[in-house]
Amino acid sequence: MANHKSSLKRIRQTESRRLRNRYYAKTARNAVRNLRKLTDKTEAAAKLRVVSAMLDRLASKKAISKNKAANLKSKLALHINKLG
Repeated sequence: MANHKSSLKRIRQTESRRLRNRYYAKTARNAVRNLRKLTDKTEAAAKLRVVSAMLDRLASKKAISKNKAANLKSKLALHINKLG
């Protein structure tokens, strides 16, 4: 176990960040899943803006990589463009 105050604090910070990142990443995955289920193009386009912002925020906080965020946004945009 850690002996220094700074390492004890680092352990506490890491754990709280891990839990926070896990919550936001799970929320984003659910939002992506719900967006893929939509069949109405206008509703899906409006939802895409919200989900894209969510993915960008996660990438900027390094909860997910920026490439993963970009790939997800690209696939979602393609999916919405295919909707009738």
